[in-house]
Amino acid sequence: MIETGKDVRVGLIGYGYAGKTFHAPLVRSVPGLKLTVVGSSKPDIVQADLPGVSVCSDMEEVANHPEIDLLVIASPNESHFPLAAAALRSGKHVVVDKPFTVKLEDARTLVELAEEQGRLLSVFHNRRWDSEVLAAKAMVESGVLGEISHFETHIDRFRPQVRQRWREQTGPGAGLWFDLGPHLIDQALQLFGLPQTVNASFAIQRKGGQTDDWAHVQLNYKSLRVVLHVMLLASGGVPRSVLHGTLGSWVKFGGDVQEKQLVAGMLPGSDGFGVDPDPGIFYEGATAKQTKMPAPAVNQADYYLGIRDALWGRHPNPVPPSQASAVMSILETSFESGARGQVLSLSLTDKERAAFAPSSY
Repeated sequence: MIETGKDVRVGLIGYGYAGKTFHAPLVRSVPGLKLTVVGSSKPDIVQADLPGVSVCSDMEEVANHPEIDLLVIASPNESHFPLAAAALRSGKHVVVDKPFTVKLEDARTLVELAEEQGRLLSVFHNRRWDSEVLAAKAMVESGVLGEISHFETHIDRFRPQVRQRWREQTGPGAGLWFDLGPHLIDQALQLFGLPQTVNASFAIQRKGGQTDDWAHVQLNYKSLRVVLHVMLLASGGVPRSVLHGTLGSWVKFGGDVQEKQLVAGMLPGSDGFGVDPDPGIFYEGATAKQTKMPAPAVNQADYYLGIRDALWGRHPNPVPPSQASAVMSILETSFESGARGQVLSLSLTDKERAAFAPSSY
């Protein structure tokens, strides 16, 4: 790995929304991580935001750059696999934005390659450090809801106009479920472990849409049912997360605030960063008595703190690649389920199953 206390030199490929909004500010907020090189076709924007950082227009050159230890890949989904493979072969540690890859087989190839090269490989499942995600986890672990029977989580937005960007055009890795599905799948696996089966439905609801903009995916456990939902024609009033159990229910409406704060230029560590003003509400089962449950203060920079400490040999990888490839397995199975109209079992490797404790649900 890297000597404890020595700066980890970071290269970032992609300075679009994800690179500019999330990766660059989060990396720069962590002591011991030094953003050194950015791969972008817009050097003026990068240099205005990040003075002193080298800019390179050749992404392959960044992946093999001699002055970086860790490569962060925040480019379009289809480029994740070739860039990550090139970086691993050149001896770099690698962080890949979600989704891990476009194809499950490519994700598994990268896991094997990282092991062969003895390099850290991780996937940026940053929503593990979101307020409503950690609030739901706290409710499950507290036992106050009893035995959980139903979990439902949404990322619904109101964007009726189709935009001209690669995520909304036809092509590998495009569409709303490829964009947001990995977040929701990863949350479900962190809470409840691996499901037994998956069934899914997809639709294009907006005029002129080319890719799915509505997805409804169900993960089936022995008794628990998990509903994951995304859409682009929902205007307010929709809960983000719902838990039902044998002793009561919990609902949270407002979403995590970190993305809005980062877009506005607020940096991690600033006063109020990650403070969610919207509490969850616990409904006591017998009486439906309401109790407000404050959301925890959060910071997505904790992901990169974990990456730094893993590279320094202090702690395990915060998002092991075997967990990320299990997310990819469910993502791929959900698309197949939607196309076939069937409930499908998962095809997982022993390593992917071992990445999660056996589910008690």
